[in-house]
Amino acid sequence: MSNRRIMRLEGPDTRKFLQDLVTNDVAGLDDGLVYAALLTPQGKFLTDFFLAPDGDSVLLDLPEAAADATIKRLTMYKLRADVTISESGRHLQRGTGTPPEGAYADPRHPDMGWRMYSDAPESDDGTDWDAIRVAHCIPECGIELSEDSYILEAGFEALNGVDFRKGCYVGQEVTARMKHKTELRKGLRQVSLDAPVPVGTLILSGEKPVGTVFTQSGGRGIAYLRFDRISDDMTADGVAMLAE
Repeated sequence: MSNRRIMRLEGPDTRKFLQDLVTNDVAGLDDGLVYAALLTPQGKFLTDFFLAPDGDSVLLDLPEAAADATIKRLTMYKLRADVTISESGRHLQRGTGTPPEGAYADPRHPDMGWRMYSDAPESDDGTDWDAIRVAHCIPECGIELSEDSYILEAGFEALNGVDFRKGCYVGQEVTARMKHKTELRKGLRQVSLDAPVPVGTLILSGEKPVGTVFTQSGGRGIAYLRFDRISDDMTADGVAMLAE
């Protein structure tokens, strides 16, 4: 749980500032959580996060490992915008089942349960989050998502993490071109495997590299694959693997 940092953005320009930067439509804050990413101008992934409404301000729920770099970049983009970025003092509570009052549904998938931000200590109901992520091919920053990732290859459209009607944002041109003018040749897929292997293990088809396997649970995993090399004889560290 300590791998998240909850920041606060406030000021009259906050929503417009975010709208011009992130992959999703900030207007969704009127209905609850917004899942989005920040990209480089070349369309590469920097980090993903949740935006949550909190009165006149917006909470930014992001990975601790990416927090300092993200805040630095947001500050760089801020220029004359009337926006203040600060520690919120809030902590993340999350779980599945009936959500408590004040919780928001995770917009990526119903099975990912709810998230809530309060002054109470961090808490988690013990859900096997990796099992749910694997079941629905939901990537995580620092594992499946890295600085080499493109969000469409990572399934952000299915995860409600990108809006193609909202207008310009950083990296929008590359993302839109991948959506409308190209066919994805690589991306995340679920795989089944006979035994666990280390995260980051190379997948081979014969002697040809096919991709990399990441999070695994219950004989299944999330893998980044080159689609034209998927075959029935794939292995990872000698373990048989099939794309689903």
